[in-house]
Amino acid sequence: MHNAGRVLGNALTRFEARVLELMAQAGHAQTRLPHINLTRHLDRGGTRITVLARRANMTNAAMTELIDQCEGLGLVIRLADPSDRRARVVNFTDAGRVWLAAFSRALKKAERELVEEIGADAAATLFGALARYAGVVASIGGEDGAA
Repeated sequence: MHNAGRVLGNALTRFEARVLELMAQAGHAQTRLPHINLTRHLDRGGTRITVLARRANMTNAAMTELIDQCEGLGLVIRLADPSDRRARVVNFTDAGRVWLAAFSRALKKAERELVEEIGADAAATLFGALARYAGVVASIGGEDGAA
């Protein structure tokens, strides 16, 4: 009998390692999983730090540290929120948008490789089933799917 958590975790570890490998090949060797965790929650039009932290299920302090790292890499910038000058909004920089395009290509290639390895029918079943399962989990957290 398989331990579902272990199988899912191992699959995710393999998939993420492949994406990071492809990012390095594309000239983005500085990319680490925490950077992806930030950018996956960052809206193209910018997102408040508190919202990023909630979406990533992190404290504001931990998210701020991650933003500091990504800002140091030139991927993001913090700006005053136009609707509340006391709040800060994180936005992609031009270099961050280039990085995001490379990430999108790496993600699509890793997905194609996964489909090639397990087969299109199995992949469709897997993705559909996991999407249904994740939808149930996301609904538990309320706003933005955060727990």
